[in-house]
Amino acid sequence: MEFRSFFKNCPHCGSDNFVENNEKSKLCQACGFTFYMNASAAVAAFITNNEGKLLVCKRAKEPAKGTFDLPGGFVDNNETAEEAIIRELKEELDAEITSVKYVFSLPNNYLYSGLTIPTLDLFFECKLKNYEQLKAADDVAGFQFIAKNELNPADFGLNSIKKAIEKFIGRSL
Repeated sequence: MEFRSFFKNCPHCGSDNFVENNEKSKLCQACGFTFYMNASAAVAAFITNNEGKLLVCKRAKEPAKGTFDLPGGFVDNNETAEEAIIRELKEELDAEITSVKYVFSLPNNYLYSGLTIPTLDLFFECKLKNYEQLKAADDVAGFQFIAKNELNPADFGLNSIKKAIEKFIGRSL
């Protein structure tokens, strides 16, 4: 559900006179508060092993539970995208990162708790200190390395990740 339908009352004063202002904001006609739904920042990592196979994770939670994903997550307040990808890889795989290189970004819509959240997903190429000591944790049910020619974008549950995999297959990182 989009935020314009999700939020019925003004979060500032509680009035039900909370109306659509434009495609990304609502305005309270009682107190004048304007609420904007801007994109949240998220990060994802392309990690290849020495054989050139891509690390893919299996999602442990909704949305798209059980589908493939790239490791990553949301950027926290007061955190850079680079700090976020390093933190997320530590949380999800207990990975130690030796290098982080920005590759590209894609817009996405992320359904969470019944609300569709627009995101801007930032993709990074990451190198790890050790590939043998990885372990699935947090919201990762498992992981594996898959050869580029065996990747199928349809196996990935989130739209931006599907598109990123298509780009990955079509170019070398």
